[in-house]
Amino acid sequence: MILDGRITVNGRTAELGQRADARRDAIAVDGAPLPDEAGSVYIMLNKPRGYITTMDDDRGRRTVASLVRGAGARVYPVGRLDMDSEGLLLMTNDGDFALRVAHPSGMKEKVYHAEVRGDARAAADVLTRPMDIEGRSVTAARVETLCVTASGGLLAITIREGRNRQIRRMCREAGLYVVSLKRVAVGGVELGELPSGKWRRLTDEELRRIDSPGVKAE
Repeated sequence: MILDGRITVNGRTAELGQRADARRDAIAVDGAPLPDEAGSVYIMLNKPRGYITTMDDDRGRRTVASLVRGAGARVYPVGRLDMDSEGLLLMTNDGDFALRVAHPSGMKEKVYHAEVRGDARAAADVLTRPMDIEGRSVTAARVETLCVTASGGLLAITIREGRNRQIRRMCREAGLYVVSLKRVAVGGVELGELPSGKWRRLTDEELRRIDSPGVKAE
């Protein structure tokens, strides 16, 4: 958002590394002032496939903004889910919370259900070892084989990082093709039975769980 020029501080476009204090500086996103702390909103959305994880798009694609208009505040995604993926997406207007949850140092575990084609049982062993993907090292995943079919299977894959299309790239390295990918938990907070395209507010207990350091997903 900063690189796109969407953030201003005291009327001037912000730069990466710039420091600001919301108590004395006028910070705005897309021209709208940041809300007061008392107005912080925390929600989870079950993002459907075909939506991009941004608030607007100059190419006219569907965005998650259209799904959370009733949230009572302009909320922003915490992290990303690619357009072809679905599932749990946290959204908030609390920038500090978003940074704590999304930053790799927070070590928040993310759980995905991946429907795959290929030898799912053999690939699970490959996925649990560290990998080098496009010149970057990624840590080992925790993998549970939920079911095996004649053409592939369903895997529960848990990672702590969140690189662009990481699960899909890891599966490709393991000889698998991802048919569908759904995130079902972040930092111990689970998607549950929330219908696709719907959102709800996080409970106080869920907020405490996900905002605690080093929490593992169940």
